Amino acid sequence: MRGGLADVRAAALLMSFWVGLLWLLEAVDTARDHRLDQYGIVPRQVGELADVIPASFMHFGYDHVAANSVPLLVLGFLAAARGLSRFFAVATFIIVASGVGVWLVAPANTNTAGASGLIFGLFGYLLVRGFVDRKVLDVVVGVGVAVLYGSILWGVLPTDSGISWQGHLFGLLGGVAAPFVFRRS
Repeated sequence: MRGGLADVRAAALLMSFWVGLLWLLEAVDTARDHRLDQYGIVPRQVGELADVIPASFMHFGYDHVAANSVPLLVLGFLAAARGLSRFFAVATFIIVASGVGVWLVAPANTNTAGASGLIFGLFGYLLVRGFVDRKVLDVVVGVGVAVLYGSILWGVLPTDSGISWQGHLFGLLGGVAAPFVFRRS
């Protein structure tokens, strides 16, 4: 049954593993002189399109991965608790939307990586999902997410040159589109 206890447990396990993987990758990156940073996205270089998905798992230091861990854990859990197959499709869609957006519009000679595009996408997805699926519980979850995390919307504005507002913006747009693309019948 969708949204049942088994789905909730699976979502908790998945997101614990996912965040643990981000920390493990950062530990490997640090141990290897930050060689994994090359898997970030450098805009408008065709070969860099292959890094759109890996870039969402890479981070530039422990502070970066720490800042993304709790929101990813919470928002990912809430999104995955309704079923893992839909979650994987939604997460992939958001990651690609965010990464391609970065590839298209980020400043030249920059390198963008991190899970924040996915976080912004999951935020947008959770806000809209209940209205698209017409599920009262999901609308309530969306309102709760808006109250708890609504201030992240400032992150789509170009206020800090060291932060990829492009990844945030395109992740958010992908997240808002995802409930329509993956609508439940």
